[in-house]
Amino acid sequence: MRIKADITALGELLIDFTPAGVSQQGMRLFEQNPGGAPANMLAAAAKFGLKTVFIGKVGRDIHGDFLRETLVKAGINTENLIQDDRYFTTLAFVSLKENGEREFSFSRKPGADTQLCMKEVDKSILENTRVFHVGSLSLTDDPSRTATYEALNLAKSSGALISYDPNYRAALWSDAETA
Repeated sequence: MRIKADITALGELLIDFTPAGVSQQGMRLFEQNPGGAPANMLAAAAKFGLKTVFIGKVGRDIHGDFLRETLVKAGINTENLIQDDRYFTTLAFVSLKENGEREFSFSRKPGADTQLCMKEVDKSILENTRVFHVGSLSLTDDPSRTATYEALNLAKSSGALISYDPNYRAALWSDAETA
């Protein structure tokens, strides 16, 4: 029998390239950082000793390898983190506006995170978790949108508490009404 997870999250796992100064030639430098709100939440929960599981998809590339290693080091179960040869790991370039607000530019056409299909999701994970958490980015495109809704229904019918992070990023949606 599978050990029950305290929190399972499904959604984006990506690279945030954040400002890291200026090169000697005057060019902006960016630093590779693990990102994705669902994974960030799991990392915090794992620090408190909770059993956490991540469900999602990254590319089979240097960024996907880095993200898998990061989750493992954080104590997050990655048995349902898929690395796909056909799609690249989503990248987000972050800049700061003068007022301190972050601005994102995404490289995701399509990103691996949007290509998760329900047939790739281990249903027993959803049936054996106390809390199931999703963010809004997995809802921007199919097939991940459909997989997210199906996973939500299965987790809810299995008795999981549902948690949702409306991490709205306008640039990733076709329009505000769809979001």
